[in-house]
Amino acid sequence: MEPWALSLFIGAIHIALAVFVSAHIVLTKPDVRAAIGWTGLVWFAPVAGSALYAVFGINRLRRQAGQLRRGRELPHETSVRPSLDSDIPDGVPASVRPLARLVGTITDTHLTPGNAVDLLVNGDEAYPAMLAAIDGATRSIILATYIFNHGQVADRFIEAFAKAIKRGVEVRVLIDSVGARYSRPPVLRKLRAHGVKVARFLPTIPWRHPYVNLRNHRKLMVVDGTIGFCGGLNIQDACMLSLHPAKPVLDTHFRLCGPVVGHLMKALAFDWKFTTKEALDGPLWFPHLDPAGTVLARGIPEGPDEDFETLPVTFLGALSQAQRAIRIATPYFLPDPTLIDALRVAALRGVQVDILLPAKGNLRFVEWAANAQLSQIVRWGCRVHCSPPPFDHSKLFIIDDAWCLVGSANWDPRSLRLNFEYAVECYSTEFATRLASAFDAKVATSHQLTAADISRRTLPVRLRDGIVRLAQPYL
Repeated sequence: MEPWALSLFIGAIHIALAVFVSAHIVLTKPDVRAAIGWTGLVWFAPVAGSALYAVFGINRLRRQAGQLRRGRELPHETSVRPSLDSDIPDGVPASVRPLARLVGTITDTHLTPGNAVDLLVNGDEAYPAMLAAIDGATRSIILATYIFNHGQVADRFIEAFAKAIKRGVEVRVLIDSVGARYSRPPVLRKLRAHGVKVARFLPTIPWRHPYVNLRNHRKLMVVDGTIGFCGGLNIQDACMLSLHPAKPVLDTHFRLCGPVVGHLMKALAFDWKFTTKEALDGPLWFPHLDPAGTVLARGIPEGPDEDFETLPVTFLGALSQAQRAIRIATPYFLPDPTLIDALRVAALRGVQVDILLPAKGNLRFVEWAANAQLSQIVRWGCRVHCSPPPFDHSKLFIIDDAWCLVGSANWDPRSLRLNFEYAVECYSTEFATRLASAFDAKVATSHQLTAADISRRTLPVRLRDGIVRLAQPYL
């Protein structure tokens, strides 16, 4: 074929692909910025842009998740979409009843009374509590985590799982495919060698599983269907400060008992079914749950499937409901313009907005991009506090000492648009006050970032941060 003919042929393929892919983008991308970015890439990177969109840009999970839900409704799915204030338990404070109604509507899940929620600080408190629950298991254990690294902590969990299996306990472990690679070699082989049924969530092989940009970031465990754990803690030595790791990580995790554990188990069963096709049903996994405390709680799944954008809407609803104080702790802070506006409006309404971030992040590009945005909230009255090392991976969201949200999600685009996350909202003045005290103790040892601090940054630093911020949707 003549060179001119080959060029004409390739050009025709590019135009045909670009038109087809652009149509798909326009019809399926609700975010205008994402639609513009993908369309530009498709047209200005002939063929390669279309190929990249096919791998990274198409959300096939919503369709597959919808088919799975329609094809097999779980027997324990009995929740009805709340539509009236009468659906909300009396224990919810009047100031946050609209928030309870909003979350109930977007999650189609009832708020459950009678729960106990305990704060576990760092791996030093959380791991022993989790291992004690595993050692006491008589029927079933399921764990989902993003990272499960080789080390002393991993060995203790594997040994506990192996002992449980010998007692006749059913054990399942789900590890994110990307997170599994943080440990070399991955720990999956060692788990299987001890008899643990383990699976990788969304293996990143493009021609077999085209979801290479998606992560299961959830950190959940349910034992005997009655004891749940949720939060930000991975399975790794870095979170166990008593081991004196080279790069220690602070974190928060939570132990839950009561009806809300059924919400956690529902998410775990769905993820396991999605990954392995094995259904986890019946009393072995879903026993009757008696009241165990006084906290009103509800699980909130988030992911690029049927649960898309449940957490961003929850964030916006909570920010709009706050009347006195907003406390946010997150290791990664890259809110989109809508959330930034909500934070600024809250501060202008007279709400005290405190945001706790690590002074030194563990992801350099994310830290730079976050720094480029901080002036947008600081100059409108939000208070940003930078906590000293060790790196703090905690995720807390507290409103008016009446409502709080705990779980695995960060305030960044990856958590709120690409990752599978899980959070639990709690309506309890006593519990929220306890979390607020823990938050305030961290703030007391932190440095408050001022507008003067931001203005003193050199031009090269500001340019660097601003350029990296342009990649915010992909960080």
